[in-house]
Amino acid sequence: MDITGTTLSRDGYLLTDVSAPSAAGIPGTLSFTIRAADGTPVTGFAPSHGKALHLIVVRTDGVGYRHLHPALDAATGIWSTPVAWDAAGSYRIFADATPLGADGITLSHTIDVAGDLRPVSARGERRHVSVDDLDVHLEGALLTGDGGVLTVTVSEHGHPVQRLEPYLSAFGHLVALREGDLAYLHVHALGDDPAPGSLSGPEIAFHASAPTPGRYFLYLDFQVDGRVRTASFVVEASDAPSAPVEHHSHHVHAH
Repeated sequence: MDITGTTLSRDGYLLTDVSAPSAAGIPGTLSFTIRAADGTPVTGFAPSHGKALHLIVVRTDGVGYRHLHPALDAATGIWSTPVAWDAAGSYRIFADATPLGADGITLSHTIDVAGDLRPVSARGERRHVSVDDLDVHLEGALLTGDGGVLTVTVSEHGHPVQRLEPYLSAFGHLVALREGDLAYLHVHALGDDPAPGSLSGPEIAFHASAPTPGRYFLYLDFQVDGRVRTASFVVEASDAPSAPVEHHSHHVHAH
């Protein structure tokens, strides 16, 4: 599987001029530029899920996830968005975009934030989380190779939630990052894009494939009652089961 999101550059494109607040609790601006191979800022992008660029931000231990949509200054090629770090630590930003006439790219950069660092210890699998009054459960195996289907079910006080709303042209967006190097996995929702104003639930299904066995952080963005929520999971990926080997019997003919 193609692994992305571990480098500043890809296919001739480079993530440069990254600037952000240097300490926790200080409001400021996160900004950056994507440059082409000749060094010129890229200003033309093909929208994906209704946005020209998706910016994922997460601390390297998997906490503090954010899914942002910076604004582009077309005159300078500078992307920017307001940000304030909740806690100290090393953060990885992922710029996910498709330059016009090119394939999609995911470029990353690490930002060190000063302050009192309180890292989260290693965690086991977490497939059931509560977000506000909603319970979100993840089922299915995360596999290598051809992958498999992951299904999220949303309930409220024990009852299925059937009022999931379209958010960025889908009923849910799932981001998966490999623990350690935070390799970025592209996860795709199954089914057609929803019509504006339509409702769904309680399930959202995705197809995902892991590049290697191991632990992955999964983040689901979904919208209910006009508000976007994020559910964070921890999943162990394993190798896909091998296809059964056919055994052919051999008959010995005596003469």
